[in-house]
Amino acid sequence: MKHRSKLSPEQQQLEQRSAAHQTHHQAGQEFATTEELLRFDAAQTAVPPQLAERLKQSAGQLPPPPRRSWWKNLLGQ
Repeated sequence: MKHRSKLSPEQQQLEQRSAAHQTHHQAGQEFATTEELLRFDAAQTAVPPQLAERLKQSAGQLPPPPRRSWWKNLLGQ
C-alpha cells in the first residue's frame, strides 16, 4: 500500500529542498585552496549595503598603483 502525503505540492517541494540542503551541509565540502574557499563563501554571503558603500568610499581614497618601469614591461617582468 502506498503512503500518500497530505502536503500541498509547494510544501512537498519545500521539504525536498530542505532535505537536500541538510544533506549538502552534512556531507561537507572540500576545497583545494584557501582562495577557493573564500570565493565560495563570498558567493554565499550577501554584503550589507551600508558596508558595501563604506568599502567603495575607502577604495576610492587609495592612491593609484605605481607605474611599472618601461624596461620591466619590455622584458615581461
